[in-house]
Amino acid sequence: MFDQDIIQRVKVAGLFLLQSYKVVTGTMLSIFIPQNCGDKICTLKENYNNSEVYHQCLFYWNGFSMFMFLCCYLIELRREEWCVKYLDIDNDYPDNCLKEIIMKEKKLDRYMDKINARYYNIIRATAVVYFVNLGLTMKMLNDNYHSSSTLSCFVSFSLLVMMKLYNSTMVAYDSVKNDKMMSAYMSEFVSFNVLDKDYLEQKHINETQLVICDSDKRNVVKEEDIIPVVKP
Repeated sequence: MFDQDIIQRVKVAGLFLLQSYKVVTGTMLSIFIPQNCGDKICTLKENYNNSEVYHQCLFYWNGFSMFMFLCCYLIELRREEWCVKYLDIDNDYPDNCLKEIIMKEKKLDRYMDKINARYYNIIRATAVVYFVNLGLTMKMLNDNYHSSSTLSCFVSFSLLVMMKLYNSTMVAYDSVKNDKMMSAYMSEFVSFNVLDKDYLEQKHINETQLVICDSDKRNVVKEEDIIPVVKP
């Protein structure tokens, strides 16, 4: 009923919105973590208006950390859009089949290597900035600790972001190391392994002209390959 590319874009957009919320709360820790304001917990506005020097410095580093995640998401979404547009998912082929096929399309091959490397580098840089962010936040927790909610919020917010960093790092590393194009949003980290049908039609390329993966990697029996046996 719906085009497969549209379904994939909707999935990516929905997961992006969910991840955006946890990244905002997980990076702007100086605002969202409950802190001590005398005999009560500070409000979000009080946390934001805190003029203490260290708190202000931490707030700016929180903002820088969130900016790095924004850059990461821009590259990540651009990468996913490129995958949806030019690649496709075919369960009849192994995940590592794409490189053998895409080498026939030099422009796509070069861009895949380029965007995978760019994605891996921005993920590593973002991870470094975020772990510095956590270290700086720990001093704030020691200075403005209010109750167990302070620690529990810090742990829960930071774990959500670290899970995102871990998953993205695994996707980026595996894609660069093994010349693959793993998705950072699809469930089970789907790997794009063939060229998109719309792209093939636009370029007037017959799928049979492309290199087919080694059959030893995955034995796939198709209906047209079955030779009927005629009994005497």
